[in-house]
Amino acid sequence: MTEALLDGDKVRDKEGLHGWLAKSLGFLDWYGGNLDALYDCLTDLSEDVRLVIVHRDKLRAHLGPYGDRLFRVFSQAAQDNPRFQFVLQEEA
Repeated sequence: MTEALLDGDKVRDKEGLHGWLAKSLGFLDWYGGNLDALYDCLTDLSEDVRLVIVHRDKLRAHLGPYGDRLFRVFSQAAQDNPRFQFVLQEEA
């Protein structure tokens, strides 16, 4: 299983987010760096991937409304592909 930790305090914009996702989750070079491409990649995973997200409020603050759409994509992809899961880690 691949496990990746997304720290919302370190992501400042959409480009940085998609670059991190592509690298951390091993997306191919054709990854389009947008929410449609993200959904396609997450639902096409052939191995188990667990994405842990910390500082989700900061991630939403940095991304604005895009952050809400991002979490909807994560939720839908997790429903549509049992190989993908994401966890919102509570802050201490």
